[in-house]
Amino acid sequence: MSRKDGMMYAPTHEARPVVKPGEFMIAAMALDHGHIYGMCNGLVEAGARLKWVFDPDPEKVKTFVSTYLGVQAARSAEEILEDPEVRLIAAAAVPSERGALGLKVMAHGKDYFTDKTPFTAMEQLEAARTQTALTRQKYMTYFSERLHVESAVYAGQLIRQGVIGRVLQIIGMGPHRLSAPSRPEWFFQRDKYGGILCDIGSHQIEQFLYYADCRDAKVLHSKVANYNNSAYPELEDFGDATLVGDNGATQYFRVDWFTPDGLGTWGDGRTIIMGTEGYIELRKYSDIARSNTTDHVYWADRQGEHYEHVSGKIGFPFFGELILDCLQRTEFAMTQQHVFKAAELCLEAQAQAVNLTPETLIKA
Repeated sequence: MSRKDGMMYAPTHEARPVVKPGEFMIAAMALDHGHIYGMCNGLVEAGARLKWVFDPDPEKVKTFVSTYLGVQAARSAEEILEDPEVRLIAAAAVPSERGALGLKVMAHGKDYFTDKTPFTAMEQLEAARTQTALTRQKYMTYFSERLHVESAVYAGQLIRQGVIGRVLQIIGMGPHRLSAPSRPEWFFQRDKYGGILCDIGSHQIEQFLYYADCRDAKVLHSKVANYNNSAYPELEDFGDATLVGDNGATQYFRVDWFTPDGLGTWGDGRTIIMGTEGYIELRKYSDIARSNTTDHVYWADRQGEHYEHVSGKIGFPFFGELILDCLQRTEFAMTQQHVFKAAELCLEAQAQAVNLTPETLIKA
């Protein structure tokens, strides 16, 4: 896994299968974002068998097939969609195309697992809500900054154990390295990637809903800017937002494309979770100038001060839970309501964001 390039973030862990070999068949398509490898890693480690892959770009397919031995290159998307053995399709399409692909997958009686962000427009979300209600298929999303980060999983366990009491406030920092020369053209097109709060901001909003145990929330304020990338006028390189949940918990988060070249990883992602009886700090990908390893958890509670380095110790239970949910039609991994609410809020944050241009600053 590349520590320098977040687009190729694809953690691995020891296999912890929840099904017998061949019991849960999956396929991959739309290999536009490197997160497809993380998605497939998690599912295969949980016992899924990766049967097919399809993408119009033969080079992407060639690389994928060389990574997952035994997977077959399909001649078309329809060959996968019409295969009755395939239960779930994982895809990392261009963000603006994820919603339409999901509708097609669900119409063929299969569950859908897409990279974040799941939608770039509210109309796409509403269409997916209608389709899930009609077909009873799942529209799941790879919120990797919680689901595929052991420190983030561990924080959830601590919260559920009541270690810090009731969660009151969450601060999320989601910096990323731009690596502009290696990015595809769509990455810089606003209608394709959806805006910074819609895209990487979706991670932060999903974590807020999960850690604070909110079913709903309101976006109080949000803003975006292109501070330092005039060569890419449609790129937003900075965004932040403030939310309040239906239980009174609050969130502030910041996302940006300003990771310095000297940092050993693609972004110094951090989360601070404050509760009535303590707080937790996650240093997800680096403990800057101390350790270049991942998954450092610091917390204080009624018993004292604590630290644990949890890399390799916790695993990624979401993927096994998702497989069992698909087989048993349950919702232990993540509810459909949760996925759609996180998507709705990031679209709202993006839509109402103040754009910090010289003109808006003068008016302010």
